[in-house]
Amino acid sequence: MRRIVVLSCLVGLLASATPAGAVTLGVIGSPSRMQDQTGQQSGAVLRFTGWGGGYRWGGNFSGLFDFGNRVPVFSFGTHVKDNSHEAISPRRIAEGYGDEYLIAMNKAISDYGKPIYIRPMAEMNGHWNFYSAFNADGSSRGPSHSTKSFRLAFKRIYVILHGGDVAAMNTRFANWSVRKLQSDRVALPENAYPTLKVFWNPQGFGSPDIKANSADAYYPGNAYVDVVGDDIYDQGGRYEYQAMIDLYRAYPGKPFAIGEYGLWGLDDPGFIQDIGRFIDNHPRTELAVYNRAEAGSIFDLGSKSQSRAAFRQHITPLG
Repeated sequence: MRRIVVLSCLVGLLASATPAGAVTLGVIGSPSRMQDQTGQQSGAVLRFTGWGGGYRWGGNFSGLFDFGNRVPVFSFGTHVKDNSHEAISPRRIAEGYGDEYLIAMNKAISDYGKPIYIRPMAEMNGHWNFYSAFNADGSSRGPSHSTKSFRLAFKRIYVILHGGDVAAMNTRFANWSVRKLQSDRVALPENAYPTLKVFWNPQGFGSPDIKANSADAYYPGNAYVDVVGDDIYDQGGRYEYQAMIDLYRAYPGKPFAIGEYGLWGLDDPGFIQDIGRFIDNHPRTELAVYNRAEAGSIFDLGSKSQSRAAFRQHITPLG
């Protein structure tokens, strides 16, 4: 009997230890197409939306979160539905003018009740995003879009989405010299880590690549980040591999994710091999999302036979 109990305990320990060392391989687009191309059984799917998506427009949260048994990665920005302009600035988020949307998202995450990544305002150090602090020429977009405003906005998003006692939230907000929660509720549903993971995802280097626009300039602090990530693309055979390593090393206490990676219209098996090498050699990496599996996309692997073969060899076995 003792031998059976000990064996049972060992089996349990092995089973519980396995997921911690594995990376979740994800995709933007079609999981079935990705599996046909590479053998990857996608454990996560990333979906993009703008400010109000899932609440005021673009369906509802429950539909946007639903990928069957796959983990949703819900990535939202500050743009309006047609992406023509911004709906809200980082400073106004920090001041509570977006609380209605965030409170609705908090409840939707609680109702969903399963593991989920929320990825607010990704690639914030890229000038093409409305919420970036800088224009392409390095000029500032002013106080409403400063890195300080971004950090405060991200912290407010983190606090509201994780929920809990509103009085405690308001104490934090008062310490930051921003308005209290714009609600008369006593508490919000608690969405604890690791069921909810709020994902801070810059690029490894800024665009423009100036010190004031570095990733770290936007970092809200360890208490307000669950996962650190990077996006990396192969453009013309060039990609910032060392910048991803540097970002990984900069936040040693945090799980890491490759929020997006892809081949920008070329077939380069060396890039795919390097992504596999990075995942294999950086054990805090828990998520890697390929962009994208979709017919007609310049990122789709359908016309990239060498990269598909490299993917099957170097990435699919890691999932």
